[in-house]
Amino acid sequence: MALEREARQTIDSMLEASGWHIQNYAERAPDASLGVVVREYPLSDDQSADYLLFINDVAVGILEAKKEGMTLGGALQQAERYHSSLPSSLPILQGCPFLYASTGIETHFRDLRDPNSRSRPLFAFHTPEALRDALHPRPLRQRLKNDLPDLEQGSLWNCQFEAITELEESLKEARPRALIQMATGSGKTYVAVSSVYRLIKFANVKRVLFLVDRNNLGRQALREFQAYNTPDDGRKFTELYNVQHLASNVIDDTSSVCITTIQRLYSMLTGEPDYESDAEESSDFEQETEDSPPQQVVYNPNIPIDTFDLIIVDECHRSIYGKWRHVLEYFDAFIIGLTATPYAQTLNFFNQNLVYEYRHEQAIEDDVNVGYYVYRIKTEITENGSTVAEGSYVARRDRDTRQLNWEELEEDEEYTGSQLDHNVVAEDQIRTVIQTFKDNLFTELFPSRQTVPKTLIFAKDDSHAEDIVHIVREVFAKGDDFCQKITYTSDRPEDLIRQFRTQFNPRIAVSVDMISTGTDIKPLECLVFMRSVRSSGYFEQMKGRGVRTISTDDLHAVTSDATKKTHFIIVDAVGVCESVKTDSQSRPGEPSSNGSNGPRERNPNQLMDDVSEDRVIPN
Repeated sequence: MALEREARQTIDSMLEASGWHIQNYAERAPDASLGVVVREYPLSDDQSADYLLFINDVAVGILEAKKEGMTLGGALQQAERYHSSLPSSLPILQGCPFLYASTGIETHFRDLRDPNSRSRPLFAFHTPEALRDALHPRPLRQRLKNDLPDLEQGSLWNCQFEAITELEESLKEARPRALIQMATGSGKTYVAVSSVYRLIKFANVKRVLFLVDRNNLGRQALREFQAYNTPDDGRKFTELYNVQHLASNVIDDTSSVCITTIQRLYSMLTGEPDYESDAEESSDFEQETEDSPPQQVVYNPNIPIDTFDLIIVDECHRSIYGKWRHVLEYFDAFIIGLTATPYAQTLNFFNQNLVYEYRHEQAIEDDVNVGYYVYRIKTEITENGSTVAEGSYVARRDRDTRQLNWEELEEDEEYTGSQLDHNVVAEDQIRTVIQTFKDNLFTELFPSRQTVPKTLIFAKDDSHAEDIVHIVREVFAKGDDFCQKITYTSDRPEDLIRQFRTQFNPRIAVSVDMISTGTDIKPLECLVFMRSVRSSGYFEQMKGRGVRTISTDDLHAVTSDATKKTHFIIVDAVGVCESVKTDSQSRPGEPSSNGSNGPRERNPNQLMDDVSEDRVIPN
């Protein structure tokens, strides 16, 4: 009994945090509160319910408490048995449908009105307001099962029509989690917006959370909602429903869709007064190791567990089921994942409920994606490293200030290829790659062209990107507008992305990870890898920047001598296509091309960085 008393103390605290007022049956007194919980409420069979929940003095639910460590299946059965023993004189509403069982550590909930009613785990208790609202209209799961009309295909692509149909079947079966795998460029976000519209309009879903891992993708999602023409009404989505892209830590009560980063949401749950927006600009695709511990959350009464009915997670990399899983599991909401590159652990998080799969190979066959060729550039330094001879002058670059301090080497200094552009900056290696790219651009890569195609170069870090930008401008003998760095340190990077997407300049953009996943830049025809990638999923995402199709007119508007985008080209300067094994290395209908090898370099002048212990060198 002592252990159960301890559990009840925890449960009492949880109930009070969720807005309930607690009374003992023997000491009951009038209470004008919306939600009141009465301990040890006597039943008609001489037993008593641990807790009876009242909304406006009408019984709506039963809570059974157990000591920590006990399983809760039997406790819910006990609560259901008590449900049939409620005194006949007791005012009840809709049969007192809400059943809870809790140890204070683990809490389960069941709504007896749900179709095929089954229990589910909760992070905390619902608020009295949530239970009041859940009583009218019918339960969400009932509305999902019965109120969604058949989907008409209209202008939807086949893959989009099938994805929405299968997702709705999963929701009708009240499956708590569902994963949609669709190739990059096949309209995952459009599928999500279309689904959200139907769920709000027909199933009366209260509020949807659209989660992204960085602000750039949040702004892109907002544009998708703003541009969406509702198929039956004809008005824009945002003319009918409020869509909020969080720029502060306050959720608008009138918002039907809330777009935010998972980083900001975590800060809101932990009670930070506001959030540093710069921290929302970095992707977690490669920032987390397999054993990264989940971020812990505690109940925040300002953000109840019933704040959202539905959570859509855009790009489900491993941080979703690793670092951030407790943030998602905080809410009593359906969770829908969107991804082009699922990991095995992703499928596990979504209970193996992969409702739809549309792979890159099928997207190529359907002309939804374009394929690609690989052009390999090898350099001696990239492959094998080099040695700086005794007596050579090198500059040590301060990592914080970037100030160069020149010195003469007193002995030979060796470095490996993996140290390039981290501990060692070999400018001639960068120049050789860019020169080789330029020399072959209009012969082997894009014959008959005279305009540099829209090209994205992936750099190792911001400093490496800075070096590449200066050398690209020099090699191509062009001005600053021709090549721009688009990283989180750039001035107004969102404007640069828009210019890269829609205007003639810049022709070449250099980035690290700001536009490596999710960002839609359809005119891209060339990707240059000057960094290695450890994650096969991340590599697939990066390649996906080039797969999007584009109309001839839209392509011609930014690249005047382009006729049609039939493929894109990967220029591999680091062997990333050889070192990373992906599911799409062999593509139907596409030749495997290693391209030509670039020239071997002379031993270059070099800028050598100080080695700092906290610097991570990619594998």
